[in-house]
Amino acid sequence: MNLLEDKIKKIMRLQEIQKIVATNPRPSFHDLDRKIEKYINYDNGFFIEAGANNGYTQSNTFYYEYKRNWKGILIEPVFHNFKTCEYLRINSKVYNCALVSSSYQEKSVKMRYAGLMTIVDGALKSKENDDFQIQKAMKYENIDDPFDFEVEARTLTSILDECNVQKIDLLSLDVEGYEAQVLEGLDFNKYRPKFILTEARFKEEIEKIILPYYKLIEVFTNNWDHLYAAKWPLPLA
Repeated sequence: MNLLEDKIKKIMRLQEIQKIVATNPRPSFHDLDRKIEKYINYDNGFFIEAGANNGYTQSNTFYYEYKRNWKGILIEPVFHNFKTCEYLRINSKVYNCALVSSSYQEKSVKMRYAGLMTIVDGALKSKENDDFQIQKAMKYENIDDPFDFEVEARTLTSILDECNVQKIDLLSLDVEGYEAQVLEGLDFNKYRPKFILTEARFKEEIEKIILPYYKLIEVFTNNWDHLYAAKWPLPLA
């Protein structure tokens, strides 16, 4: 009976996903998946999306997974979002953690829940800025009860090692001001995504890390989202 129930649940899950894909396969914010497609216009690629939310809302990679046959890795620190992401993204591996720099010493990361505007504690450089972010979330995302939580800390390199990743076509970062720390946890001599799409709230910090390996090719969304291309992608293993 359990096998039959599992089969029925799997069929229902696939039907639900197919309905979502049929309704709107491009949920990214400000049509970012359309905008980057002029540079990344091929099938069977591999992505990483950090700040994956529920795997659908404002996702920059949902279209690539379900319409271009890509696979990838999704990273989401908020547990209930992680579970939904895990349910919706059947072709990808999903991790419930926060990405940190290689010098980060703690086993966990303190975070403040604010829906799509969830932040690492201190990510915006001051308590006043963090508090303002939470206040905006309460106003614009109808977050009635923001809360603090802790989640496992991982470097991106450790996850890629664990998954034995051979190539990365796109790294999408939307981690509310913590992008530089995430990039400091990536060994660019071992893993070098062909493209990096990132929010650039602290652009100078980001470019100090990646400009030895990347060039900026376009800026989207009122100077907010930046797309970088590798100057010389690493050869496939």
